[in-house]
Amino acid sequence: QEQLVESGGGLVQAGDSLTLSCAASGRTFSSYTMGWFRQAPGKQREFVAGITGGDFGAWFYADSVKDRFVVSRDNAKNTVYLQMNSLNLEDTAVYYCAAKRSRIGAPTYPGQYDYWGQGTQVTVSS
Repeated sequence: QEQLVESGGGLVQAGDSLTLSCAASGRTFSSYTMGWFRQAPGKQREFVAGITGGDFGAWFYADSVKDRFVVSRDNAKNTVYLQMNSLNLEDTAVYYCAAKRSRIGAPTYPGQYDYWGQGTQVTVSS
């Protein structure tokens, strides 16, 4: 069982940057595809960004964030990051990291992931 713990959320102003971290507990982290999702009040959980497993993971993004957010991973630290730039009000949500027990593919649906963190709140104010 993989445990994922997100951190780094908070209250920021529009235009600011914020970096989220997700620490994993297992020994096989490097082989997992990792994803970031978010869920705003009253809305469904939506895909934000992901990075495939291995030492040179390939990243993939939702259109709404691809020019502003950067996903990365440090396998030595069992951690995946989401750097968020030029934040706007629509980015306000609870952000979740997720792990898929495969390094293949670019999964963008919640049901494709096997493990989830508890989430961290990001609030963007005007």
